[in-house]
Amino acid sequence: MTNQFEEFHSTYPSVTEQFAQLSATPHAPAKTPSNRLQYLIDNTPAIIYTSVPTGDFKMTFVSSNAYKVLGYRPEDMVADPNFWFNHIHPDDVPKIFSSLAMLFTEGERTYEYRFLSQSGDYVWMHDMLHLIRDEQGNPLEVVGSLTDITERKKMEEDLHKKGEEQQLLIMKLQEAHEQLLQSEKMASVGQLAAGIAHEINNPVGFVNSNMGSLQTYMQTLFQLLSQYDEVFKSASPPPEIVAKMESIKKKADIEFLKEDVEDLVRESMDGLKRVKDIVQSLKDFSHVGETDWQEADIHQGLDSTLNIVMNEIKYKANIVKNYGALPAVKCIISQLNQVFMNLLVNASHAIKTTGTIQISTGTNTDSNQREWVWIKIMDTGSGIPAENLHRIFEPFFTTKPIGSGTGLGLSLSYGIIKKHGGRIDVVSEVGRGSIFTIHLPVRQDN
Repeated sequence: MTNQFEEFHSTYPSVTEQFAQLSATPHAPAKTPSNRLQYLIDNTPAIIYTSVPTGDFKMTFVSSNAYKVLGYRPEDMVADPNFWFNHIHPDDVPKIFSSLAMLFTEGERTYEYRFLSQSGDYVWMHDMLHLIRDEQGNPLEVVGSLTDITERKKMEEDLHKKGEEQQLLIMKLQEAHEQLLQSEKMASVGQLAAGIAHEINNPVGFVNSNMGSLQTYMQTLFQLLSQYDEVFKSASPPPEIVAKMESIKKKADIEFLKEDVEDLVRESMDGLKRVKDIVQSLKDFSHVGETDWQEADIHQGLDSTLNIVMNEIKYKANIVKNYGALPAVKCIISQLNQVFMNLLVNASHAIKTTGTIQISTGTNTDSNQREWVWIKIMDTGSGIPAENLHRIFEPFFTTKPIGSGTGLGLSLSYGIIKKHGGRIDVVSEVGRGSIFTIHLPVRQDN
């Protein structure tokens, strides 16, 4: 193989030797083809170089414009056998090493990598390598061209950043859009609740009044029957009359009627009160027309929200309330009610069979003597895996089956609490449950 190379070189000068001959030519003004070629090589934007096709690809020739582009003298670059690889950014070396062997099968390779300049800064270079073979097809040397693409990379990075900013803006717009839709939905619910309240309250009102009157009438009637019984017994009627009256009382089952009527009336009154409470809760939950900041009772908001979602929760969870003494909080209560609903519904969904949802409240003061309230919703559900905890507030992130959730509930809740100057903390353990704690300032700074 060595004899073949020597024979080839004795007949045809290598590209390296040709470049070396050009470099050795005096820079005279004579317009010979060699001088013209030398002039072009020295002034092209790309650094022309050659290297051996083995080992660390030691450079055998570097055009003089390398000094202008990178700050290195060509002779220094050629003198160091490891110059090329030693100046490539460590993070970029693996991807070059992993595919450099393909140069010998494809004949050409193109790379983009960071190259350490004389100033100590990394410069982005575009490197085109071309393998030259002898007549027998044996690798002879590698010819390459290095072009500074730092400005292009900066433009790409700027475009990438702008793309990310646009994506973030789109996400925020989407979130704002969802919040707007939610607000419109809540306004619709409120208007519906107002209409329902108007239509239902009238019949509920007179039915409630009639049930109250009926309860009074029944009490009077049973008192009258009791008095008749006492008078009858005091009159000492004949035995046959007593036996007949006892038979009538037994057949009518007066004692059962007395107890059952009282129970029926009481249950009916409770049912009517439940209807009134639900209608009132709908009104309290949506707060029609209340989009301004105002002082509100957090406990009332929690209770009205519980009434709305109780039908979904009651079959799976026992509700435990540990309410502390809370001051009125400056807020948009309808939005906070939406947060409470999301957290309570999520807590019930996390409970597979049966469990407990505990709601606790309290106050604390920070180092700046600013008063805060906290609302803690704790469940005994399945918990959240640690790898998902940092993502649960991301828009559209959900672990529920497709079609079972949009992944926007917690994201919207996070945005609402942030808008109120507060925060949501979450602690969870798989198999034991989750604790969501809302922290809200009692007063707003602005």
